Amino acid sequence: MFATYIGATLAGLTGAGIIYVGARYLLAPQASAATFGLPDWPHGDAGAWLSLKGIRDIVSGLVILIPLALGQFHLLGWLLLAASITPLGDALVVIRNKGSKILGYAMHGGTAVAVAIAGLLLLLGS
Repeated sequence: MFATYIGATLAGLTGAGIIYVGARYLLAPQASAATFGLPDWPHGDAGAWLSLKGIRDIVSGLVILIPLALGQFHLLGWLLLAASITPLGDALVVIRNKGSKILGYAMHGGTAVAVAIAGLLLLLGS
């Protein structure tokens, strides 16, 4: 039961956090982009790509919060393991494109590990 509680808490924080990040990308795309870790971002008409990231993040958060709210912890565990690929991919993109290594490894890589751990805790606890 303790593993489920910790996993569910991490999942809730992750879901709410990524929805917040997504909303920031929709409301202040250029300011938010500077915190991602890449050396450059699209500007002008190409800046619409940042809105796509915002929408992606909001949906990612909902995919976590909906099964959490329904108490579907086993399903949520599998979804979190799958979702950990997104921040892992973000880390690889940042690092491979000469972005901030600190943000690539610490923020994106750390998020991937935390999401995977939450998923494993939910699978072990349910």
